[in-house]
Amino acid sequence: MTFDRKDKDNVTLLNFYLQLLYPRLVEEKMLILLRQGRIGKWFSGIGQEAIAVGSTMAMKNNEYILPMHRNLGVFTSRNVPLTRLMAQWQGKLSGFTKGRDRSFHFGTQEHKIIGMISHLGPQMALADGIALADLIANKEKATLVFTGEGATSEGDFHEAINVAAVWNLPVIFLIENNGYGLSTPANEQYKCKNLVDRAVGYGIEGLQVDGNNILAVYDLIDSVATRMRENPRPVLIECLTFRMRGHEEASGTKYVPQELLEEWAKKDPIRNFEQYLLEQDILIPDAIAEIRANLKMEIEQEIEAAFNEPEPQANDEEELKDMYFPYASYSVSPEGPVQELRYLDAISDGLRIAMHKHANLVLMGQDIAEYGGAFKITEGFVQEFGKARVRNTPICESAIIGAGLGLSINGFKAVVEMQFADFVSCGFNQIVNNLAKTHYRWGEKADVVVRMPTGAGTGAGPFHSQSNEAWFTKTPGLKVIYPAFPADAKGLLLAAIEDPNPVMYFEHKYLYRSLTGPVPEGFYTMEIGKANVLRQGEQLCIITYGLGVHWALDYLDENPDISATLIDLRSLQPWDKETVSVAVQNTGRALILHEDTLSCGFGAELAAWISEHCFKYLDAPVMRCASIDTAIPMNKTLEEGFLAKSRLKQSLNQLLAY
Repeated sequence: MTFDRKDKDNVTLLNFYLQLLYPRLVEEKMLILLRQGRIGKWFSGIGQEAIAVGSTMAMKNNEYILPMHRNLGVFTSRNVPLTRLMAQWQGKLSGFTKGRDRSFHFGTQEHKIIGMISHLGPQMALADGIALADLIANKEKATLVFTGEGATSEGDFHEAINVAAVWNLPVIFLIENNGYGLSTPANEQYKCKNLVDRAVGYGIEGLQVDGNNILAVYDLIDSVATRMRENPRPVLIECLTFRMRGHEEASGTKYVPQELLEEWAKKDPIRNFEQYLLEQDILIPDAIAEIRANLKMEIEQEIEAAFNEPEPQANDEEELKDMYFPYASYSVSPEGPVQELRYLDAISDGLRIAMHKHANLVLMGQDIAEYGGAFKITEGFVQEFGKARVRNTPICESAIIGAGLGLSINGFKAVVEMQFADFVSCGFNQIVNNLAKTHYRWGEKADVVVRMPTGAGTGAGPFHSQSNEAWFTKTPGLKVIYPAFPADAKGLLLAAIEDPNPVMYFEHKYLYRSLTGPVPEGFYTMEIGKANVLRQGEQLCIITYGLGVHWALDYLDENPDISATLIDLRSLQPWDKETVSVAVQNTGRALILHEDTLSCGFGAELAAWISEHCFKYLDAPVMRCASIDTAIPMNKTLEEGFLAKSRLKQSLNQLLAY
């Protein structure tokens, strides 16, 4: 192994050595603790330290790094206290996740490190969002994100690099190619000779480096980051290295040929750099022994201190509270005059007001810029706010939702438009595992609104018409809104954007141009989680939301002999239990109406809660009126037969007759 010191003085080279040695000694201590049974699991990065340490030292301290679970050197090089790291690994209260997650599954704004989730690839999109925030703010910064050769097979890898390439984002995508994805060798993971060759397909620069040579890694990252700060664009770097231990210690290395282990042992990054420093008379053997002894003593003290840290105590109230970033939703009363607007125009008006109010708000979605979106909700926005903040995206829902989270991490707000709510399935993981869990895991907000054009009634068939709100109402950490009127659509959208928590905002496409109503001008918000009682009656209560509200209103208008309380929930997570409870007490009968399919639709949760908490007030079973348990057909006659509206009369008669 050849080292080129360039203009680095002896003090600098010695510091490289200390930074490289420290995580190795920590890992060796962890392996001892594992054998002693004092810890339960460890993912070893022995043999790969030069990548984590060299690249981190090349980045500025105020630039974000997104590492993987074999990158201890990133954390130690950023001076994250070992006591707290150990507390994190042991699930202690003083760890970064308060015992809620393990390993390096956490972030720290103090040290500008954002850890990964177990799905690996999704963190690459977060780097896009972080870099986009810097780009819009005219900050000359680079962002570094790690991935392994295994994760390069994931769609998130392709999506994130493609977005970065199209948008010229200053992101270094660093692949640690250590030869194996758990036990699967590289030749069973991809066909190309070198992973860096993929850069050509994205139209970006690709570079390869000896990942075991700390000076080569440092010099390359330093050079790339320096150029990137002045001329933003992404670069793909492949670091060739090897994993000398198992994927985690329990899996071992029996699947690795012995000669391969022996070959890479000769390339040990610490041993070789140490030898180089000896040859350069920067180190002497006695100094090495003293350095190691001092570091081991320091490590021993910090680790033992962590073992004495308190364990978290189960507290339901605390756990529930920490699912969300602290924020009390409230109403801001409208002050302007009222105008008649279509449902669609009310949403557009809300977005426009929010864009004026928040200079750090970014809109992202397919065709939303010059074209104005599939439904023309953002028409004219790019002329008013510019392409930096109104961004057309490639067709890559996962990367764009992830970029929204990255924007939030770096001080921005994001509204992401799904062209159709059905397409959110391609970004599902980012929503339920990243947006929803980020605050619970390490206390960071996820200031992202996902707009969801939803619902049937237009004959659009199985892939453009489904009601999928129940996918998200059962996911802690998300808020779910579903307005039925233009005024609500505007007020609740503005409330969602004000809220620093992730919000799924459902807007019914059938209502876009078919429904007009009075909408106050200017800025106002409605409380998320507060229902609206549209009718007061005595015989029964109808609990609904979205298009179901209009079905119920039409039916009650046509049947004035029915005395019903009609509740428009407006918000499904959280939902207004108090208003529902009062209505059930006053009427004794409850019908839950929604457009979604019957089985496991959100109505099932409502019915269960009413049965559990309001049973003594009921004069009849809680009934549900929902669409049938099939996919949504395209043919108009079949669609009408599918929808809950076709069974509303029967359901009401059955409930009243009980």
